[in-house]
Amino acid sequence: MTTEEQPITSEQMYIIEDNAHAIFGMKKLMMMENAGHGLADFILSEKGPNLAGKKIISLCGTGNNGGDAMVASRHLSAQYGIEMTVVLLGDTKNIKTEETTLNWSIIRKMKSIEILTGPHVLELAKNKIPDSDIIIDGIFGTGIKGEIREPFSSAIDLVNASNAYVVAVDIPSGLDPNDGTFHEKCVKANATVTFHRIKKGLTAKKDYTGKVHLEKIGIPIEAEQGVV
Repeated sequence: MTTEEQPITSEQMYIIEDNAHAIFGMKKLMMMENAGHGLADFILSEKGPNLAGKKIISLCGTGNNGGDAMVASRHLSAQYGIEMTVVLLGDTKNIKTEETTLNWSIIRKMKSIEILTGPHVLELAKNKIPDSDIIIDGIFGTGIKGEIREPFSSAIDLVNASNAYVVAVDIPSGLDPNDGTFHEKCVKANATVTFHRIKKGLTAKKDYTGKVHLEKIGIPIEAEQGVV
């Protein structure tokens, strides 16, 4: 295996992102835009190019994984005839980063995207999830820790019970990015779009990751110095 192909841990990825931001001035907002755009392009390449009439739903957590899904939703909503829905699983006050906050503020103003949020969001979404053609899993990213609480647990159950084409953002929600284990439950994806480098956990559970697509997001290779 070459250094270029070497999978990395979530901790290594965080350091690489921080190096790109702090040393090279590549803002994390740029990384999120590139990730979300690449995710949308992957969906179009797999299920398009014409998605007219398709129902797509993005399930977004309050972290950067959800932010990537929001960006992808914005790009996909530009396709003619798509019924695009974004579900925010969590309180808007708990959105964790500046870049996710900005992308949330953009999509909630867009008439081309139906936004579902609030304390009873899963009640609003529970009929839409099984009826979707494509589901974007942006619930949890590589920082998952501890017990999977509601509404996330029920959302994962709804995704896994659906007949939709499921695309996971970076890693299927519930899967440990470093060793590929999960303690309670995990999204079973048809495809996973991961960013910059393959994460170690993606090499262990092909029945949950589906097809793994690596999307480069413009991070300078020099940001890996001393990390990989």
